[in-house]
Amino acid sequence: MTVLAEKAEVETSALSNAAPVDIQLAERLFDELKRRTGTNRGITRASYGLGEQIAHDMVRREARKLGLEVKTDPGCNLYMTMKGREEGPGIFIGSHLDSVPMGGNFDGAAGVLLGLSVISGYVRAGIRPPRDITVMAIRAEESTWFGASYIGSRAALGRLTGRELDQVKRSSDQISLGAAIDAAGGDTEFLRSGQSWLDPKNIAMFIEPHIEQGPVLIEKKLPIGIVTGIRGSFRYREARCIGTYAHSGATPREYRSDAVRAASALVVELDKAWDRLQAEGADLVVTFGQFSTDASEAAFSKIAGKLSFALDIRSQEPETLGKMQAVVTEAVARIEAEHRVRFELGRLTDSKAAKMDDAIVASLAGLAKEHGIEAQTMACGAGHDAAVFADAGVPTGMVFIRNANGSHNPDEQMEIADFTEAARLVSALCLDPPLKA
Repeated sequence: MTVLAEKAEVETSALSNAAPVDIQLAERLFDELKRRTGTNRGITRASYGLGEQIAHDMVRREARKLGLEVKTDPGCNLYMTMKGREEGPGIFIGSHLDSVPMGGNFDGAAGVLLGLSVISGYVRAGIRPPRDITVMAIRAEESTWFGASYIGSRAALGRLTGRELDQVKRSSDQISLGAAIDAAGGDTEFLRSGQSWLDPKNIAMFIEPHIEQGPVLIEKKLPIGIVTGIRGSFRYREARCIGTYAHSGATPREYRSDAVRAASALVVELDKAWDRLQAEGADLVVTFGQFSTDASEAAFSKIAGKLSFALDIRSQEPETLGKMQAVVTEAVARIEAEHRVRFELGRLTDSKAAKMDDAIVASLAGLAKEHGIEAQTMACGAGHDAAVFADAGVPTGMVFIRNANGSHNPDEQMEIADFTEAARLVSALCLDPPLKA
């Protein structure tokens, strides 16, 4: 049998039965990422910063070793492409490589390394997939750095604004987003034009593998989740309640303007609304992620005159977000009058809810069953770049990987066996994709 005949035989059997993956490549890169972008306590890969750049340089190096076509766009996103057998829109596998400060090693990076593991598996097996497969390493997904969501994916699709480029600044050093992108080798002149570097029509589907950031898969003892939708949100990141500092012993209740009591009343009101809407069947989560008095002014014997807080409200349902926005507006006005305080909610940021493609969800579920991979369909509570692609009309799917100890912390714990199951599932999907006519 000739070499070409042997490769054809491998390809035919792989298309029907196998899902080749190169897990050793992923293990090696996970170790290198931890060594080069971590400390003895946590990982920090700042958006458009040194750690993120190290990660991008690493995966670019591996892509070139695999003989992939490598490109970057004006937002510094990285594209690593294996050519397929057929013409037509390609398949994208992607996620981000930045992290929160002192985060974990797997959030985002697992998706990019999984994509490389799939392609390396094909290369080693002599397989050419039916369509081009592009692994996309996305910039600046973590909004903690610039206070804006999905920067890299929105840049790729022409959805960044000039105001964001000029006015949004990185939390660690106050460098503007535009300056950070240019310093990383990007092209903000192109981004300001509003042009889309990616044409959604040329993407047959976008798949984002990602660790689960909640406890569902751990509690249900399942390695894989197949995402049905991503929650949208509205957020007040730098809100304040302004009252009046006064003596704790000398000021009667009726004369107080206590910022802590007033802000706490807002917490209670929103929690009651959450409980009520959830009982009615709504999808909703409400979080006050920061809540603090000013350490330079507050004291044991003083009524608090100022309190800072952050409010994050998420739902898959736009109508539920609308209801909660009305609740916030009404509650703030009423509490201001009752407690003689003033709320300054600050800049509102938001993100749209995104539904995953039904055909991709069904295909993933069917392939999981066929390949003996335990999985369940589930909603996604965190924001992801997949939401931007879905909103742009790209058929989109997500695969969750079981992960202990939550996310955005140094204790993320993804088992390589679960990562392998997810890689097998994505590999099988790319060899038999549910392409629309």
